[in-house]
Amino acid sequence: MELHQLRYLVAVVDRGSFTAAADALHVAQSGVSAQVAKLERELGHRLLERGTRTVAVTPEGAELLPHARAALASVEAVRAAADELTGVVRGHVRLGTVIGCTIPGYLSGFAAFRAAHPAVTVDVMEGNSDDLVADLVAGALDVALVAHAHALPATVSAHPLIREPLTAVVPDGHPWAGRDSLACADLAGTTVLCLPRGTGVRAALEITCAAERTVVEPTVQAHSPEALLALAAHGAGVAVLTGSMAGGRPGLATIPLARSARTALSLATRAAPSAAAGAMTRTLRAHLTVDQAAAGRQRATAAPSATTVSAATPSPSAG
Repeated sequence: MELHQLRYLVAVVDRGSFTAAADALHVAQSGVSAQVAKLERELGHRLLERGTRTVAVTPEGAELLPHARAALASVEAVRAAADELTGVVRGHVRLGTVIGCTIPGYLSGFAAFRAAHPAVTVDVMEGNSDDLVADLVAGALDVALVAHAHALPATVSAHPLIREPLTAVVPDGHPWAGRDSLACADLAGTTVLCLPRGTGVRAALEITCAAERTVVEPTVQAHSPEALLALAAHGAGVAVLTGSMAGGRPGLATIPLARSARTALSLATRAAPSAAAGAMTRTLRAHLTVDQAAAGRQRATAAPSATTVSAATPSPSAG
């Protein structure tokens, strides 16, 4: 029995299929399947029931799974203790971010971490926030910067940085530009531009519209807030984002979405992070916290109007 076999087993269970587990672990699906099958032969029990698209845990697998998780956690604890004994952070960090992340605090924090810990190697993976959270739970990521409208799983430790309601973004000459607010019913009758499912903004939009008993299905979806804002500026539709995403765009107006659910930007880590992952988390958290505080002071000083977006407003890319 080898540790990577236990890691593969846990990933398959957490992700629901061999294909999803292989994607999360960045290995070939055939390798995951072969190693889990080898583990089953060595233990003398069938741990998973293979379906056409998904897998289910057998009673024997359910009995052994907690021990597999405990073994993996113990190994991580040994590695962390060894790192602390040497006084030098070494190792490897798997960092996840929302797609196209250009938040200043994230960029400065990443650079500061690399300067302070050159012995640590870092893999950066981009994805939708829902996928990043699933990778944290499965152990395929150590740290992730995610945007979410729902509470994160109890097994994930999260530090919230900012919580924002949604706004509609239109050109200054749009008939809605002078309105104080919009309802989901207004959006239902127009072309809506939004981030795809799996992002915090999209989840917040769905929660808000469900509470209003209104269905709003975005016509255009893109991972980049920049692309959605550019389309809105050209009159292609109404972009639904957060106020900070729409910052620094002269010629655009924002209208608050009434009774909007809020989307949060959080720095999340999995349980029992290694010393390297812990150092990465502390560094990013410090820089992101300073960045968000500075942005808040800047917005207060600029005091933009209720509808026109100020060019001084920061524009984090956080879906």
